[in-house]
Amino acid sequence: MTAITEVPFSQLVQQPRETVAKLEDSPRRRLRLERRDGNDLILEAADRAEAKDDALRFSGSLFFHLVKTDHGARALLLALPDVFPWVRFLPKADVRAFLVELVDTIHACSEIGNVAALMPVVAAWRETAEIYSDPELLKAANAKLDGTDYGHVPDC
Repeated sequence: MTAITEVPFSQLVQQPRETVAKLEDSPRRRLRLERRDGNDLILEAADRAEAKDDALRFSGSLFFHLVKTDHGARALLLALPDVFPWVRFLPKADVRAFLVELVDTIHACSEIGNVAALMPVVAAWRETAEIYSDPELLKAANAKLDGTDYGHVPDC
């Protein structure tokens, strides 16, 4: 993958024409705007951003419909360890549950054009796989609780 051209955010403000020229000349037609006081921003042409949104929507829909058929679900299950090697530590039923949750989340994210909910799903399943991979963690996770009530848990 080609690196994204990076420029300070102030350059966009002070030299907009030159910065847009850099955008148009960059290999990926994207600029990373580095900010000192917040998260960096990505600047790209609207038609490219819209095309990516469309590609996400098509992909989400494709996976969603594939998982509904035996052959499609089997193909996705076979591909899963290549994409997420840690699924090898999950019990077979959990691999299937992960696939269903992953595809449902991708499909839902693609419909609203916001993938923020996707990485927490992947992270939670990866952490579950980590527990299964370590006998000590698995033992601790399955240990019976002593019944102590620590009181109300406040809302965040």
